[in-house]
Amino acid sequence: MNTKYTYHRLSKDNAAVLLIDHQSGLVNLVQDYSPADFKNNVLALADLAKYFKLPTILTTSFEEGPNGPIMPELKEIHPEADYIPRPGQINAWDNEDFVKAVKATGRKQLLIAGVLTEVCVAFPALSALEEGFEVFVVTDASGTFNEVTRHAAWTRMVAAGAQLMNWIAVASELHRDWRKDIEGLGKLLSSHLPAYRNLITSYLAKKPVA
Repeated sequence: MNTKYTYHRLSKDNAAVLLIDHQSGLVNLVQDYSPADFKNNVLALADLAKYFKLPTILTTSFEEGPNGPIMPELKEIHPEADYIPRPGQINAWDNEDFVKAVKATGRKQLLIAGVLTEVCVAFPALSALEEGFEVFVVTDASGTFNEVTRHAAWTRMVAAGAQLMNWIAVASELHRDWRKDIEGLGKLLSSHLPAYRNLITSYLAKKPVA
């Protein structure tokens, strides 16, 4: 039986970003990306959330333990974001304040990233799917021990209905049309992609001076 697919695009009016457990201790466990690449990807997601004015929720798990504090740059980029330090719940969705904050956004599309992919991302992603949210896992802003555990987590989430995207795909789908803001999107991309910086620099150099 053929079932017609409906393409539900990400919408800046219906999406929220959940940054889960990007903590100083936990990021040391990330081995499927280099430390520099991973940090760049996480900050790119945080920056695009700010650029598109998406509600953003920051949460940590057991900060006083080995997981450590949140990456300070995330609070710097989103000083007004809801920040929920969970006392112990491994699945963020088991924390009442976190779920209240998510639902208070009024958004049904959740962009989720975190550490570890198979735990801190997968558990709330599956929980949110169960409650009827559309879940988009930002793969390159989520990290884990190795590619085997990463793909196992992806398979589990996709089977439940989650969609996998990287941060540049998220930015592009939200923006829809270059003509909306060429320099704004160009600045966002070039801030995190050195090769793209060269591209946007050559474009601006050719642009007539007003």
